[in-house]
Amino acid sequence: MRILFVCGRARARSPTAELLFSRWPGLETASAGVSDDADEPVEADHLAWAEIIVVMERAHRLKLMRRFGPALRHARIVCLDVRDDYAFMEPALVRLLEARAGRFPPCGKKAG
Repeated sequence: MRILFVCGRARARSPTAELLFSRWPGLETASAGVSDDADEPVEADHLAWAEIIVVMERAHRLKLMRRFGPALRHARIVCLDVRDDYAFMEPALVRLLEARAGRFPPCGKKAG
C-alpha cells in the first residue's frame, strides 16, 4: 500500500508520518506539502503514485482539491486533524499520529 502524507510545508508532520509508517510492513510512504515554500511540494506524480492520501488538516485537502481537482477524482483522502504544533519526530506527535492513523486500514496494524 502506497501512502502519501501531506501537511503544509513538509517539515514536521508529514515527514514524521512518512518515517514512522515506513517501518510498518506492507506500507510504502512519502510526504509532501501544499505550501509554496514546502521542502517537498506536492506534485501530480505524488498523487498518481499514492493509493491513499493522508492530510494533516482539512485545509490541506481543500488546497489539494483546488490545485489538482480532476487528478483526485478517484483518490482516497483521509484527514487526521493534526495541528501544526509539533517538531519533527517529537514524541507527542508520534503518539498522536499512531493513534489517529491507527483508526483506518492499512495503518491499523503495527509491525510486531
